[in-house]
Amino acid sequence: MSRTAFTTALVAATAAATLLLTGCVAGENAAAPAATEGAGTESVEGQSLTLDFATYNPLSLIIKDQGWLEDAGVDVTWVQSAGSNKANEALRAGAIDVGSTAGSAALLARSNGSPIQVIDIYSQPEWAAIVVGPDSTTTDVAELKGKKVAATKGTDPYFFLLQSLEEAGLSPEDVTVENLQHADGWSALQSGAVDAWAGLDPIMAGAEEAGAKLIYRNVDFNSYGFLNAREDFIESSPALAQLVVDAYEHARAWAAENPEETAQILADVAGLELPVAQKVILERSNLDVDPVPGQAQIDVLTTIGPIFVELGDVQTQEQVDEALATIVNDSFVTQADPSRFN
Repeated sequence: MSRTAFTTALVAATAAATLLLTGCVAGENAAAPAATEGAGTESVEGQSLTLDFATYNPLSLIIKDQGWLEDAGVDVTWVQSAGSNKANEALRAGAIDVGSTAGSAALLARSNGSPIQVIDIYSQPEWAAIVVGPDSTTTDVAELKGKKVAATKGTDPYFFLLQSLEEAGLSPEDVTVENLQHADGWSALQSGAVDAWAGLDPIMAGAEEAGAKLIYRNVDFNSYGFLNAREDFIESSPALAQLVVDAYEHARAWAAENPEETAQILADVAGLELPVAQKVILERSNLDVDPVPGQAQIDVLTTIGPIFVELGDVQTQEQVDEALATIVNDSFVTQADPSRFN
C-alpha cells in the first residue's frame, strides 16, 4: 500500500481491536485505566488540555496547524518536545497530559515507574541512523571503536546506537557517548567535537543535504512512534483523551490526502527546505501504520528491554516485564471517530 493512500485501511484499522495487554502499574494492584464507554460523546467545551508537538511527530504538527482541538472548544496549551527524553520528563512532571515519544523511550520511562500508557501509534518511522560528517573516512560501525559518538540518551537514536554497536561486535564501553540533545549532536558533528552522531529526523535529513553521510541504517532498530498519556489524565478526563486520539486519526487521513501540505507544515516548523521535509514525510515516515498499539510494538520492545537492565538504566528485568504488560491501552483508538472533525 502507498504511504499516501491508506484512508480505507485506516477505517479498518481503527475498527479492529487487537491485543489489549492489561495488568497493574508497578507497586499497585489496581487494573490499568481504560476509556469510559461513550467518552467521545461527552462535552469537552471549556476544558483544558496540555499536549506536545514535535518535529519527529508529523501528526502533532498537523493537529496544531489546523486548530481542530481549539475548534472543539478546548483550551489547548502546546508544548514543544525536543526529543523523547524531554517528552517523558514533561509527562512525569505533569507538565503535559499527552506526549509523543519513541516506543523505546516510553518503555524505559514506564519501567522506571512513570505512570504512562500508549494510546495511539502515530508512525512506524525510519527516523534514526548512524551519521558521520562529509569528510569522514568512517564507513562502518565497527570503525567507531575508540571514537566519540553523540546521542541523546533515553531516545530511539541512542538505542539504535546500542543495537548497532552490538551487531558490529562492539560494546557501549568501546565508544565515548556524548549525551547531547539531537540538534546539539548534529552541531557537534559539524564542529568535529564528535566523530559520529546517532541522528534523528528531520534534523538528520537536513544534515544529509549538508553533506553528512548515513553509514548505517536498519529500520528494524527503530521503534514505533508512541502517543502516551498519563494514567491520571486517562482516568479523570477520558473524553479529552478520546478527543486527542480522534484528532490523531483524522490527521492520519488528512496527511494521506495532503502529503505536500504535510511536508510544508514540517518544513515551516522545523526550519527545513521543502525537499528535505518531503524526504522525511514521503520516504522515512510510515504514517499508514496500524494505529492500534499491541503485539507488534511489544515484540519490538521485548528485544530492546533487556538492554535497559544490562546498562543499569532499569534495575531489574521484572520491572521491564511489568512495563511491557501494562504499557498498552488500546481502548481509545479502537473506538476512534475521526469524522467528528469533518
